[in-house]
Amino acid sequence: VLLAVAAAAAREIVAGRNWRNLKVLLPLAILACANGAFHIEAHLQGTSDISRRLGMAAAIVLISLIGGRIIPSFTRNWLVRENPGRLPAPSDRFDTASIAISAIALGAWTFVPDNSISGMLMAVAAICQAWRLSRWAGERTLRDPLVLILHLAYAFVPLGFAFVSASIFFPAAVPVAAGLHTLGTGAVGAMTLAVMTRATLGHTGRELKAGRGTSFIFVAVLLAGALRILAAFVSSGAVIDMAGAAWMAAFAGFLLIHGAALTTPKAR
Repeated sequence: VLLAVAAAAAREIVAGRNWRNLKVLLPLAILACANGAFHIEAHLQGTSDISRRLGMAAAIVLISLIGGRIIPSFTRNWLVRENPGRLPAPSDRFDTASIAISAIALGAWTFVPDNSISGMLMAVAAICQAWRLSRWAGERTLRDPLVLILHLAYAFVPLGFAFVSASIFFPAAVPVAAGLHTLGTGAVGAMTLAVMTRATLGHTGRELKAGRGTSFIFVAVLLAGALRILAAFVSSGAVIDMAGAAWMAAFAGFLLIHGAALTTPKAR
């Protein structure tokens, strides 16, 4: 399935001559390879640690690439219209360097997760990604949940890098699971829901506005991420259950609120 997605993306890129999006194909291909490697590694080794980290790394690189394009763009559009003032910084060499450093750090973590060099690279990536996010003027979007959620979801990326780094240098204080769940439940989960919601509204002709129901599912997915991170520290089954309940509420809520838009004619 992932290879089919990559092939479909490649076809659209070539057909539209949108060559700058070719870079998206590499993490998609790596994600597909990680999926296959998962089964091979589990069969041969009885574990799937490397392939799971590789898959996570590919997903975070995708978020860095695509999020780094759409978040400043959507933020700029909203601010120009609704809250003139400081705008997101345009993409420059710092953004390119941040993505490159993050990819290198994730690669090192994938194959040598306990190495101090991996920890240092993750720490540098955390700083770069945090500074990158701060340049996008997210604090000026508090009045629009549909834009704000993109910034909050992306915030899990530098936080995840920081937790991974801390778990390498201070394993007694910061469990490995903290970084994994910050990147997975937090960054991947929240960003997926945020983009799904915005794309559903935009591509079905609905108004780009978050109602109470949509705001609720955004809060739910952020709560799920926060609780799952907390559970890594407190080892509480109850906290894990609450995180799972919040996660289900977020995605089931999306289906209930926006499912009809995906199965009915486009609004005019």
